[in-house]
Amino acid sequence: MPRPPSFLRQIAIVARKDLVLEARSGEVTLTSTFFALLVVVMSSMSFHGGPRTGRVVLSGVLWVALAFAAVLALGRSWSREREGAALTGLLMTPLAPAALFLAKTLVLSTFLVLIELVVFPVAAVFFSVDLPRYALGLACLTCLATPGIAAAGTLFGVMTVRTSARDLLLSIVLFPLLLPVLLTAVAATRALLEGAPLAELGLHFRLIFVFDVVFLAAGLSLFGTLVED
Repeated sequence: MPRPPSFLRQIAIVARKDLVLEARSGEVTLTSTFFALLVVVMSSMSFHGGPRTGRVVLSGVLWVALAFAAVLALGRSWSREREGAALTGLLMTPLAPAALFLAKTLVLSTFLVLIELVVFPVAAVFFSVDLPRYALGLACLTCLATPGIAAAGTLFGVMTVRTSARDLLLSIVLFPLLLPVLLTAVAATRALLEGAPLAELGLHFRLIFVFDVVFLAAGLSLFGTLVED
């Protein structure tokens, strides 16, 4: 009897499957990016009132757009698993639930990073912000916040796979859970855009790191139960 793939190999197999499907269709990233850009454009037309106002508003617009894009990306990516009972097929293999969780989190993180690479520069242009000046700080902030958002979304996104009102349920459950990290990210972004050095954002980074650890740990321990119910 052949031995099942190693844990890391299982993660790589699932992640490669999702990335190949996305590379062929572009369904998740294109749809989510367009939606996030729409939020940015409408916000810039409604709230932009000068350089300082632009920096203040941009700090919120970036993360609101990313949060909505994450929910949309989650809905589209899990819909693929519902088609043809693909998720059921995955669960019938020797695949470890923790490996499936980490693979889905990794893929969603990749989608979100691609969205950020498009949305952040466009938002900086619309709000008249010198992005290269703040690029390092924003990169550190997004690299720290994105995995936590992806982990929380993956953990609770699987709850909606077998429900009829899946999109509504995902929004109701996920947004309150993301609120702490989103508020922290908004506060850190605002301080960064107002000239605060990275050293002064240590508390914000630590809070986001705790959020990441909590949801990664919760996903590794609870995902198997949620996905099999």
